[in-house]
Amino acid sequence: MTFALVDYRKGNIKSVERALAACGADVVVTSDAACVRAASAVVLPGVGAFADAMGTLRELGLAGAIKDAVGAGVPFLGICLGQHLMFEGGMEHAEGGRPTPGLGLVPGVVDVMPKEVAGVSYKVPHVGWNAVEFDEGDPLFDGIGQGEHFYFTHSFVAPDGAYTVGKTTHSVTFPSVVRRGSAFGVQFHPEKSSDAGARLIGNFVAFARNGARAE
Repeated sequence: MTFALVDYRKGNIKSVERALAACGADVVVTSDAACVRAASAVVLPGVGAFADAMGTLRELGLAGAIKDAVGAGVPFLGICLGQHLMFEGGMEHAEGGRPTPGLGLVPGVVDVMPKEVAGVSYKVPHVGWNAVEFDEGDPLFDGIGQGEHFYFTHSFVAPDGAYTVGKTTHSVTFPSVVRRGSAFGVQFHPEKSSDAGARLIGNFVAFARNGARAE
């Protein structure tokens, strides 16, 4: 089975490619919409701004391809900006104060992380290791301890909702993991998160393989 690692010119994806390959995934780095639609699993990494990223995804025809794949039940993993793009919209670099439309896989709008809460100041961007409290039994966290630390670097946060399966606290408590069916999104960088991150990526690869066998 093929894991399509979506290359939409947003950040260095080599570390994600290496992490997937280390878990035995057959990885194809691609900007081709047809390849994404044909893949057995899709991974959307990314570093950058929401509006710019969505513009590139649309320009390359990748936005529609990702939505088609997820709609067909193909396992999907969005990482950092890739998690944000799963939502209906985002306020980062939005024009006219209106959210830029996202992929619409998960309801809600991604907004800026507050720098001050109840008179206490916080460093934003939120950069470094932080704990993730997750729903027990979620397949991404098989063999990972509750409250395990992962590596974060971001200034915007996803909205809480019915699809939140993991949370982290910095200035506010925010969804660090979301899931809708076979589509997962993580705010942190598992490829930069040592053994726990490697385990999580391995869990996603195993989930994708099991799903493919089940079909």
